[in-house]
Amino acid sequence: MSDQAFDARHIGAQGQPLPGAYRPQRATIPAALATMCSVTKDFFATFWRRARWAGLAWVMAVLTLLQMPAAMGQVSMPPSLTELRAERTPDGLYLSTQLQFQLSAAVEEALYKGIPVYFIAEVEIVRERWYWSDALVASASRYMRLSYQPLTRRWRFSSSSEPLTNAGLGVNFGQYYDSLSEAMTAVQRISQWKVAETSDLEGDARQTLRFRFRLDSSQLPRTFQLGALGQSDWALSIERQLDLTTGAGK
Repeated sequence: MSDQAFDARHIGAQGQPLPGAYRPQRATIPAALATMCSVTKDFFATFWRRARWAGLAWVMAVLTLLQMPAAMGQVSMPPSLTELRAERTPDGLYLSTQLQFQLSAAVEEALYKGIPVYFIAEVEIVRERWYWSDALVASASRYMRLSYQPLTRRWRFSSSSEPLTNAGLGVNFGQYYDSLSEAMTAVQRISQWKVAETSDLEGDARQTLRFRFRLDSSQLPRTFQLGALGQSDWALSIERQLDLTTGAGK
């Protein structure tokens, strides 16, 4: 039935639809379909957005797990002193030590750039006094220099009882190594180092040997000194005490 036929047959004199007259409804399917499409679009957009972030989080978690073994292998152990032994002889007191530490990535990078790194081993022997502060009986220092030769790709380790500088190494013991690990073995091992004369150790008072090993950042170039200031990469220090009376360390 057309709209014109509906107007003629079902509208009264006052222009109002007659009771019980048929009223055709306008189709609302397009609007409902548009609403459904919009809801479906929003649902899938939200779903894919969440799925994308969930997938990204899953990938990051897998990468983290894969990198954990390598990171754990790179974790450096804290510096330690595995051996500190003093030996008395008629000639004096000799000290032997075995250090254990790893150079940080910043220190190794400086070495490979040809910048030497300096270490100092220091010993003080003090005698206890009940009425005053401990008396210094003897002291000794050992200066070490580790450097890399880019042209020959070899490592040089030098040690001396006198300070070593870039201007001149003076009279010192120097030896070349093919790898950094071999050179570090020489740095970490001190054998039969004479630290005191026999006459310094006479007396019945209790005596204590204080040992300290450290990286001397003051010998670095000025630019490196400013960069290393306050950074843990350049902070290397190991200390230990040894009771010369009982031979016990602490």
